[in-house]
Amino acid sequence: MSLGESFCIICGGPPPLYMQRMCESCMRQRHTISSLPERIQFTRCARSGTIETDFGWVELDDEALHDLMIKRELELHEEAEDVIVDIQAQALDERNTRLEIHVEGSISGMPFSDRHTTVARCSNGASPAASRLAGNYFEATVQLRSIGRKLDEVELEELRCSLDTKIDDMPDNPMFFITSEGPVPGGYDVTLGSKSLARAWARSLTNRWGGQVKESNKVVGKRDGADLSRLTVLYRKPGFDLGDLLRWRGESWLIFAWLSNGANLLRVSSNQRTGASWRDLEDSTVIARVREQIEVTPLRVDSGAIEFLDERDWKTKVVAKPWDWQDSDSSVILAFVFDEWVSLPRVSSRGDVQNPAPKSDDVTGDDDGRESE
Repeated sequence: MSLGESFCIICGGPPPLYMQRMCESCMRQRHTISSLPERIQFTRCARSGTIETDFGWVELDDEALHDLMIKRELELHEEAEDVIVDIQAQALDERNTRLEIHVEGSISGMPFSDRHTTVARCSNGASPAASRLAGNYFEATVQLRSIGRKLDEVELEELRCSLDTKIDDMPDNPMFFITSEGPVPGGYDVTLGSKSLARAWARSLTNRWGGQVKESNKVVGKRDGADLSRLTVLYRKPGFDLGDLLRWRGESWLIFAWLSNGANLLRVSSNQRTGASWRDLEDSTVIARVREQIEVTPLRVDSGAIEFLDERDWKTKVVAKPWDWQDSDSSVILAFVFDEWVSLPRVSSRGDVQNPAPKSDDVTGDDDGRESE
């Protein structure tokens, strides 16, 4: 070694030198690319199966759980680059899993490779949401009622199923649980673990079925100096549904859309529309529910009438064409009203008139939902 030539500060060896002026042999003796403890502990909720993480209690499959634990516990060299981690798992029993970890990467351009064996050990715990559910905890009650009548079983099933759909559509939240539910005089009550879920469900109910929502809060205690309250949401479903046929002000009308304070109506006899508030509709009568209406294929169509086969008595009947009839139509919607069949304009499931082009004799609704001629 000539005077002034670089050398390894550990053994005095010649170049090439790497990090901290060490040769390859000395560097490998003093540095590894990773380290991992022999045991890794994690906590699983015995009730819900969720895993406690730094982000709260979440649902994880085994692969995601192992990735999370290794990411949390594996310590990499501060100058490690291009790191690849491979994990192989072998279940030992219900609580313990052996993990074989292979780590590859580079330090100062030199390739490194490590192998580790660790045991992931599960401890039982209880998430806050599971503890609250077990203790019948709830933050909100949603009361399902109807306006002027009793909800039938079909309506209750539809309303209740909409809650499951809403929970599935919302982001995962451990507080989105149902504490209790059941029929009560006049309707159905559901207690929920989250106020936000109760409000979101109420909004979806009014968007789909119309109606009115009222909220009230009751203070039940204090926590850290702040009031703790419980929310009660009263939802009143109208006595009718989208597509129902009403008798109102001496005319037949179809409900085709909801308003914030009532409904939009479509006159059966002509393309005329109007808005009506809930108070306006108090004296209306449902003469044909939408689920009682039928769709039939005409036997013959002439300039003003449609002939069809009535499956009630297997006789041929005749009805007038609905005002929205098109020559390309292959079927017609019928309702049995006062012992005779009546043809109806088409209203889609979204509540839109399928033939929306207005005529000159349209009736429109003012801002307050009342009729204007």
